[in-house]
Order: sequence, then C-alpha cells, then structure tokens
Amino acid sequence: MTPLLDFLRPDTPHLHHLSPPAAMPGGEIEVHGTQLGPHNTHPPTATLGDSPASLALSRPTRAIVRIPEGGIPGDLILHRNGQASNPLPVRVAVPMAENLHPVSNPAVDADGRVFATFSGSRGQNVPVSIFAIDRDFQIRPFVRELLNPTGLAFDRFGDLYVSSRAEGTVYRISPTGQVSTYAEGLGIATGIAFDNEGNLYVGDRSGTIFKISSQITSPASNEVPSDDASPETRNIFVFATLEPSMAAYHLAFNSTGTLFVTGPTTSSNQAIHAIAPDGSTTTFYQGLGRAQGMAFDVDDNLYVAASLHGQRGIVRITPDRTASLAISGSNLIGLAFLEDGCAALATRDALYHVALDIEGRSLV
Repeated sequence: MTPLLDFLRPDTPHLHHLSPPAAMPGGEIEVHGTQLGPHNTHPPTATLGDSPASLALSRPTRAIVRIPEGGIPGDLILHRNGQASNPLPVRVAVPMAENLHPVSNPAVDADGRVFATFSGSRGQNVPVSIFAIDRDFQIRPFVRELLNPTGLAFDRFGDLYVSSRAEGTVYRISPTGQVSTYAEGLGIATGIAFDNEGNLYVGDRSGTIFKISSQITSPASNEVPSDDASPETRNIFVFATLEPSMAAYHLAFNSTGTLFVTGPTTSSNQAIHAIAPDGSTTTFYQGLGRAQGMAFDVDDNLYVAASLHGQRGIVRITPDRTASLAISGSNLIGLAFLEDGCAALATRDALYHVALDIEGRSLV
C-alpha cells in the first residue's frame, strides 16, 4: 500500500492547525484535526522532528502536545494505529544565552545585538550587570557593577539606558560601555521607555510613572546646555499615578504615543493600562494573569508575557482588544522583536530565540 493510500485510510490522523503556532521547550501546543483520539484504548504518539513528544490530552478532534526539553523547530506528526498524520511545522524557541537574570524585556540596538541583565536579588552586587549577545549568540560582558539593573531601553543615538530598582537611578551607557548617571530620585525605578520625542518614562513600584524631559536646563540660566549636564538639571515630572505593584512595572509605547503599562500582581484578572499623552489613564485590556514585559509589532498588536485563561506564554492583543496565545511557555517575563521577524524571549534565567515572521515596531 502506498503512503498516499495509507494517508487516505479512514483511521489515519489528520492535522488541521496548531494553536499557538510557537512554543518554548516545556510549552504546550493544541492540535486540531480528525482521528486524534485513542484507538482501541491506545493513545496516539507524537514526534517533533526526530524527537518524541508527549501528549497531555487526546480527543477525536483535538490533542495537546508538550514540547520536549531540548526540542528544536520541526514538523509535528501524530502516529495512530500504525498510521502517520500529515506534518505541521512548529516554531520552537531555542536558547541564545543562559545564566542570566532578566527582570524585564531585553533591549536590541541598531546593529541587532541583544542586551540583557543579571539583576540579582535586591541589594546584591554581581560581577556583570549587563550582557551583550551578538547575532551569532556569542555572549560577552558589557557593564559591570551596576546594582540591580532592571529596565533597559535605547535612545535614538544608540545609548543604552538602565534603571536600578535599588537606587532609584537611571544610568546612561555609551556604545563602548561608559556609564554616567542620567536621573536620580525615582523611587523603586523599574520599567523604562522612550516616546517619539526622546522623553524617557520610568515606572516606580510605588505607582508613579515619571516623565524625564529630553530637554535639560542649567540651574543658573534658562539656556539649554549640552547633554553632559548633571542629573539635577533634568526636568522630571509625575506623568501618571497607578496602584502600587508587587513587582516591576513594564512600559511600552504604541505608534500613536500611548503608553501601555503592566504592574504584575497575584490577580488572575489583571489589567493593562493605557496612558494618553495628556496623562489620562484607561484600561486597555483586563483578564490576564501576572502580565509583565510588552512589545508592539508594526500593526500595533501588543505582545505581553502573561497568562490567558490559565495558559502562560506570550499573549497577542489586537488593537480591537482580541486576545490569543501567540507563544506557549512558562517563566516568560518579556520579549523584544528582532529585525528579521524573530524575537528574543526572556525567562527568569535565560534568553531564547524564536522565528515568528513578525515585524516589530522600531524602538531605535
């Protein structure tokens, strides 16, 4: 009997589509199709590429496949009663840097290098505070001796900014790794993001969102001096006030200049806040669990590390507030889009790389 006739047998499993289309190792993919249930009490088996994958559920029209640890991108095939299904490709995230401690999104410079922190516990001094990961996944130390680095963001000139939740300070770091103080007195400074005019916004865990003007004024005059002024000369405003968060605020701007904010709590009905340029606050979406790092694509779809209906991963929320799981996986705390349609995913101790065919909104 030919493989084609095998496939046409009525008991041959057939896969229609996957949800979500991408996963971390250990994440779960829901498979929709026909003939996916047990045969004579024997459940089907699954392979991802050349590796076996376990099934968490098997029903006639749906099955849940768990991505094996160490899994790589490949074709998913279900095997039932000696018959193999049609293959469907699965996008699996692969490690790009380990032994880190990110607490928010990674940041990407104009050359495609990814930057991530080793934040440590509060007050902990670590040998290397920020690492740079090259396109070939080579990791190297970038900045040392910053206490509890938290949020990361690049400005339009290629300087990297980092908040310290221990010191309430934002530092500016040149492309060569030179560190200077940019602003101080920001409470428990956490997430940071730039608007289109170069103003920096900083989330304080007490509930305040600060705005640091891109313009600086010397205390002795009203003239605008060079950008080497001391942090005391920067204009810092209270932009908005939200309820205090038990963890880091995470900030992201969409294309229209609205600031989106998450402040993860223990609630399973958590909101994403939207703050207009005038500081007025509304609820953009409610119903997530422990929402953290965010990023926008060029169509203003929002991607956020969170739980949706009990499933953890990266949740995609359209501008009309339709939510779905885009990537399945535990321990995700943030993401950053790369220039080639891929994304860097941050977990509690590593970065992963996944192909998504999504063009992210440019942040530099």
